[in-house]
Amino acid sequence: MKSMNRLMLLACLVLPFAACKKEEEVQVERAPVAAPTTDDKTEWNAYLQDQVPRHMEGITTNPFIYRVPAETNPDDPEEFNRLQEKAQQDVARGIVKGNMLAYAGRDPARTADLVVTAFADVPPGSMNGVRVLYIGDAANSERVKAAVEPAGVEYVFVQAR
Repeated sequence: MKSMNRLMLLACLVLPFAACKKEEEVQVERAPVAAPTTDDKTEWNAYLQDQVPRHMEGITTNPFIYRVPAETNPDDPEEFNRLQEKAQQDVARGIVKGNMLAYAGRDPARTADLVVTAFADVPPGSMNGVRVLYIGDAANSERVKAAVEPAGVEYVFVQAR
């Protein structure tokens, strides 16, 4: 009788845990957002919010994201110049390990120009552990890679699609 009571008590204690077994989460990767065909900021922000997180593994801080306008904005003709100055200042100030710099825009050559200019005066080996993400075209990828790799960064190229 005592052993039967103990078995019943044991079953009462184990049963709730067995019933609460959670189903394993199945992660489904979302289809990538298509690269915008216009220079619309909203579309580019949605695209970058999709692309940048796909390359964040090992990154411990919020990334620096530079959306490069394709053309001079008639409402703000200095927009590109300010962005280029900001990119240069950010890199000159020093980016520490665990950060990511992401560059993208409708005009891949202009985007590459901004990256090359930003990294022009960076001392070799000064950015070990930093990731640079260039979203553009293969024609400009090697030029960007040649400009950023001496700094010691991990270079990642993504074909804008």
